[in-house]
Amino acid sequence: MAQPKAADAAAVVPPAMPEPDIAAELHALASSSSSPAPCLRAGAAAAARPPLAVIGHRGKGMNALASPADERIRGDVRENTLRSFNDAAASHPAVAFVEFDVQVTKDGCPVIFHDNFIYTEENGEITGKRVTDLHLDEFLSYGPQRNQSKAGKPLHRKLKDGRILKWDVRAEDPLCTLREAFDGVDRRVGFNVELKFDDDLVYTEEKLTGVLQAVLKVVFEHADGRHIIFSSFQPDAARLIRRLQDKYPVYFLTNGGTQVYADPRRNSLEEAVRLCVDGGLQGIVSEVRAVLRRPAAVARIKQEAGLSLMTYGQLNNVPEVVYVQHLMGVDGVIVDLVREIAEAASAFSAAAAAREPSSEGCGEAERSSETAAAGTTPSFSPREMSFLLRLIPELVQ
Repeated sequence: MAQPKAADAAAVVPPAMPEPDIAAELHALASSSSSPAPCLRAGAAAAARPPLAVIGHRGKGMNALASPADERIRGDVRENTLRSFNDAAASHPAVAFVEFDVQVTKDGCPVIFHDNFIYTEENGEITGKRVTDLHLDEFLSYGPQRNQSKAGKPLHRKLKDGRILKWDVRAEDPLCTLREAFDGVDRRVGFNVELKFDDDLVYTEEKLTGVLQAVLKVVFEHADGRHIIFSSFQPDAARLIRRLQDKYPVYFLTNGGTQVYADPRRNSLEEAVRLCVDGGLQGIVSEVRAVLRRPAAVARIKQEAGLSLMTYGQLNNVPEVVYVQHLMGVDGVIVDLVREIAEAASAFSAAAAAREPSSEGCGEAERSSETAAAGTTPSFSPREMSFLLRLIPELVQ
């Protein structure tokens, strides 16, 4: 089975489809949230939904070394480390999961690291090695060491534009294995285990099976009741891990058409739904822009296909965008600004509960909830909501 890689757009892009009126679809969804009763507002409609799950991206957030405009996502703490996971868990009770990337070393050990290649500088020369070509001891020799008497190899990172930068963060922590995460991370939070594969490599089913079985062995031996979600951009890996086990839910990660791949299963939300239904997967994790571009797809994913829906992407660091997704029925958001978004999501739920109609009558119930809800959630006038629904399509572009 071939792992798909990004394709020449001219060769694979299907005929252009008419662009949806995003603002109109969002407005219709927001309006329908308040339609069941004259006094039932959007916040009250959301009260019937489960609280929005907040998931820490690579722990407390990714290290975006090329983002000088926002120091918060440049590197507060090294991503994908025990410290990052525990800091995310401690930041707010609304943080339900931490998300991280798992690869398997040459000697069969699942480790947590996002990039396909790991870089260092030796004798003035920068060199890179594929993570899955390293033995565990060599992988752990990069970066800060748990044994303070040892000096690790300095870490560098290659950016999408080809630059290689020194990987500096304000708070350091050593690289870690999947087993160490189970042993060392606050048991309150679940794990969203992304199964990481390289778009530029071809994987046989035998190879995929070996990698997934190595991961499952650690999970089955050390999960000990912790909530686990598996996810992967690799369609065959997602289907295969569903066949290998049925204890933990499996989600298919997709760009939803915001990037084009040779494998059509990766190029739209419709294809993602088809893959999940055919393979018995439980949900989709979509790039948030794909969902905001096609708001009506939420109902098709959740109601018609019976799937769970979560999102990822930079727009998930904007509280207002997260709030609109909450109204749309999205189940969870993967975020970098973990504390800020967790506080906002908690406020959404609290305010929705406060606004829920009661036997007091609609008018009195709303008046009595004003004090409880004040200052806890975005409060939009019709004019402000209209502006927000126009703004989000602009953010998507």
